[in-house]
This record gives sequence, C-alpha cells and structure tokens, in this order.
Amino acid sequence: MSNTKNGAASKTTQILPATMPTTRVLAMPADTNAAGDIFGGWIMSQVDIAASIAAHRYAGTRAVTVAVNSFQFRKPVYVGDLISCYASVKKVGNTSITVFVEVYAERDRQQVEVVKVTEATLTFVAIDENGKPQAVRALD
Repeated sequence: MSNTKNGAASKTTQILPATMPTTRVLAMPADTNAAGDIFGGWIMSQVDIAASIAAHRYAGTRAVTVAVNSFQFRKPVYVGDLISCYASVKKVGNTSITVFVEVYAERDRQQVEVVKVTEATLTFVAIDENGKPQAVRALD
C-alpha cells in the first residue's frame, strides 16, 4: 500500500454515521508499522475495545471476547487520522453477544475527508463474577 494520503486520483469521502461513536482516538506515531502506516494490530485493539463496550452495555455484566468472526481492512490509517469506532449488537444467543463494528478515519480534518477504513464482527460471552457464562436478555 502506498504511504501517501493523496495517492488516489479521487477521494472516497463518506459521511460519519449519525449516531455517537462508541470510541474515538487519534492515531499517533507510536502506533505505526515499519512502512509508516498505522499498525493493523492497533486497529484490531481499538475495534475490540469498542465491541467490548457495546457487549458490556448490552449484557450489564462482564463480557469477554471469544471470537473474531470477520475483520476487513478496507483502507490504511495514517498518523493524525481521527479514528471513530461505531459498535452495535447484531445477534444474541443464550450467553453470547455478536457485535458489528465500523471504523472511520477523519483525514485532513480542515477539509473533512472521511473514509471507512475497517469493519469487523466479534462475538462475546457474558460472564458472572466467577467467570462462568451468564444468560443475557433476548435482542429487542
């Protein structure tokens, strides 16, 4: 991948979702890989944090990651990008909660360029104070 922000002839600017992001963080130089782009593992960590917040809010108790069902990197993330993660519960089992996360980068914030960079689906299991799976309510 090119390490330039303006490598494409046309920008693929999008609009941020109307809902509040679950998390928002600024990509920093310490988060880069050897090529100078933001390290994919850092983005995966941000996605897991956002998804865990959604799972915890839904379950009302601790929820632990048990699977990363899918993870797609659509565009690179660069130093200085403002990353917004939008997480929503998509499916609920007896003790499991499946969360979908979309990640957007705000680039050149003076010109408001927004790019969808990642999407992922993760599954969590609600657990009680003893670490045992705990039932969760059905999806509304």
